[in-house]
Amino acid sequence: MIEFTNRQLEIVEILKKHEPITAEQIAELLGVSKATIRSDLAVLVMTGYLDAKPKVGYFLGESAKKNTGFAHRLSQYTVKDIQGLPVVVQKTTTVHDAVVTLFLENVGSLIVVDEDGYMEGIVSRKDLLKVTLGNPNVSTIPVNMVMSRHPNVVTVSPDDLVIEAARRILHYEVDGLPVVQSSQNDDQKPLVVGRITKTNLTKLLLEIGTEV
Repeated sequence: MIEFTNRQLEIVEILKKHEPITAEQIAELLGVSKATIRSDLAVLVMTGYLDAKPKVGYFLGESAKKNTGFAHRLSQYTVKDIQGLPVVVQKTTTVHDAVVTLFLENVGSLIVVDEDGYMEGIVSRKDLLKVTLGNPNVSTIPVNMVMSRHPNVVTVSPDDLVIEAARRILHYEVDGLPVVQSSQNDDQKPLVVGRITKTNLTKLLLEIGTEV
């Protein structure tokens, strides 16, 4: 993948706003001479990011249009468009049963809810592994004794942009996030309505990237 310089990226942005535009006009907007940007323009034309027509000037090439289209499409998606079903366990579920659910559902974490579906917390594979090793009482310990509790859990709402969900997944280094509906009552826990994972995000990127 070609890495463009900051000036080359600036030129592409200028073209998005002002195409068609001459080399002299581009140089003037950048505050440099035409000779200074000659090699930048050549690189951008060779890579298909710019096209040029005599007596007309430069305009966006197919590569730039494709990239712009991809970013625009991605920015249109919200979490509710791609979220999956939540994998939940009751807060009274034992650690043993939680481990069984984890493997049967083939997920990295479980969302812990109360009897009405409101989030109590989240329990990860690592949390369960810590408590099960060498512990003969896993069949009696409730999962809410080992989970991360609600205020400390990173979540997203159905109306958040997919890009924001991806940013949180990367920042907190998790495999996925609970999707919750916030309550109007600050004292009430959020209602779990789904989950979004790295797999959901990868499928979306593949779908957009392979569109004809």
